[in-house]
Amino acid sequence: MTRLTGHALRVTVFVGEHDTWHHKPLYSEIVHRAHAAGLAGASVFRGVEGFGASSRIHTSRLLSLSEDLPVAIVVVDTEERVRAFLPQLDELVTEGLVILDDCEVIRYAGRDGVDNPDEPDSKGKSSL
Repeated sequence: MTRLTGHALRVTVFVGEHDTWHHKPLYSEIVHRAHAAGLAGASVFRGVEGFGASSRIHTSRLLSLSEDLPVAIVVVDTEERVRAFLPQLDELVTEGLVILDDCEVIRYAGRDGVDNPDEPDSKGKSSL
């Protein structure tokens, strides 16, 4: 398990949910590459409304013609590891926004028994 505390770098990638890479969702490709690169973690968040460089508003409201909702992929790790990952993002993200933020990791802990879901967690309860 990766240990991560203290100073870190957060990279956030904003793309559309219908953006693809070789017929797969772009956000999924980014997450899988981050995992393969051994980064501490990545999460994808779907927005309900937004706009970007195209100035076209994308919304989930009914009766809207736009369904290509905004998606944010957030990755946090040490500065060295995040910066080493940036060339992959440069390759993948042809339209969108990539930002870097300094951050401080206060707690980074996985669940006990993740490798064996039948093991009790730290509170003595079995995971579902």
